[in-house]
Amino acid sequence: MANIREIQSRINSVKDTMKITNAMYMISSSKLTQARKKLADTEPYFYALQGEISRILRHLPELHHSYFNKRENIPAEERKIGSIVITADKGLAGAYNHNIVKLEEEILSKPGQHKLFVVGELGRHYFAKKDVDIDTNFRYTVQKPTMHRARDISAVILDQFNNHELDEVYVVYTRMENAVQSEAEVLKLLPLERGDFDEMKMPLNMYREEIELNPSPMDVMNSIVPSYINGMIYGCLVEAYASEHNARMMAMKSATDSAQDLIKDLSILYNRARQAAITQEITEVCAGARAQQKKS
Repeated sequence: MANIREIQSRINSVKDTMKITNAMYMISSSKLTQARKKLADTEPYFYALQGEISRILRHLPELHHSYFNKRENIPAEERKIGSIVITADKGLAGAYNHNIVKLEEEILSKPGQHKLFVVGELGRHYFAKKDVDIDTNFRYTVQKPTMHRARDISAVILDQFNNHELDEVYVVYTRMENAVQSEAEVLKLLPLERGDFDEMKMPLNMYREEIELNPSPMDVMNSIVPSYINGMIYGCLVEAYASEHNARMMAMKSATDSAQDLIKDLSILYNRARQAAITQEITEVCAGARAQQKKS
């Protein structure tokens, strides 16, 4: 009977765990839906900004702006490379955090003076153990990404880039491919690449209007590019947030399915143990009855 009680205790324990994993699945599902709606609502504005930058560069191909300056005169070993690393605040999301950390370690292995701007507690704790410069004042959570937070982050990055404290800036985040698949990737944030905007070429049969930039093309770019960088960072934050909960959904679903399979196996063991106990009791009763018959 002790064996039966032990199996029953394990079944109850697995059921309790399954309730938790199922609840976490439902929570992540709700947060994922909110994040995807937030991204869909803001994407048109930032695509329009990207289109305007492409339009300016198309009309003024000779325009040289500091945000497009690659600073090629600086040797690779002396280049100051900044990375915005977006991880989760906690685990239980499969390989989500591992993939981000792996990509960032590949960047750190390249020549240059590296500096990290880590968003997310898990990544912050991991890289704190490494011999790498981490901006300790840069402490942001990944929960509920907002435009205000994206502006704060971009203000720090743009200020250091303009003051030559950084020569290159990358964002390491996770992008959602579809409802079931996410991909960790590295996005070059600064300096901007003209090729990224050349891809938005207008069709040959579309009217190319004349544009007038006031007070000057440089001033217009000084206004548009920071907003574009804000949008890029905000998009990465929301994509990462959605990908995290998508990964957690998949992990919790897998855990719930495993719990159900384990309960089935334990139920079979429980029924076998219970049947064996009943059979043993019947055998003992029959043996006792025969013993009484012999005495009489």
